[in-house]
Amino acid sequence: MSEPSTTDERTDENRAETTILAVDDEPLVAEAYALWLSEYTVHTAMDGESALSRLDETVDIVLLDRQMPDLSGDEVLERIRERGHDCRVAMVTGTEPDFDTVEMGFDTYITKPVDRDALRETVSRLVGLSSYDEDVMEYFALAQKRAALDAEKNASERAASPEYTELVSSIRELKGNIDANVTGLNHCQFVATFEELPDHTT
Repeated sequence: MSEPSTTDERTDENRAETTILAVDDEPLVAEAYALWLSEYTVHTAMDGESALSRLDETVDIVLLDRQMPDLSGDEVLERIRERGHDCRVAMVTGTEPDFDTVEMGFDTYITKPVDRDALRETVSRLVGLSSYDEDVMEYFALAQKRAALDAEKNASERAASPEYTELVSSIRELKGNIDANVTGLNHCQFVATFEELPDHTT
């Protein structure tokens, strides 16, 4: 049997070192996420307060449901950012995105039901995203918001929304900065991180 490559070893090490907090008020859902992501360190929380109590500097990625009793996912996200945590956040929810999500501090938005492959791809992209600078991470988050809204809103609704107009403008501005800086980055990883985005955002 051949020895694993250095790249494979580094990838496995990155996964082992990544800590994920899966937050969902349905225990079976949170447990499924942990099972699907078994190569990572995964903690689970069944409500917003428990999630915030478990959140510390060791958490790299939060998988966050929006619809939870007592403390909603939106409120949890707001408190995460207020506390200065720079972890990546994926909203994994049955709530369809609306234009109010433009101002929210998540990195990507997945509408339930979500399957194993989709969740694993999302987490892999978020892990890869940590290799880049702030402009790239912000661009990714904004492009993901646009992709989510494009999937749910028609052209007339998008044209009538000032939030959407501002979102598109911000994406264009950031893209210029990324084009100037991406040369020194790992091209394969960059492509893997952004390959799921619609053509008009990349």
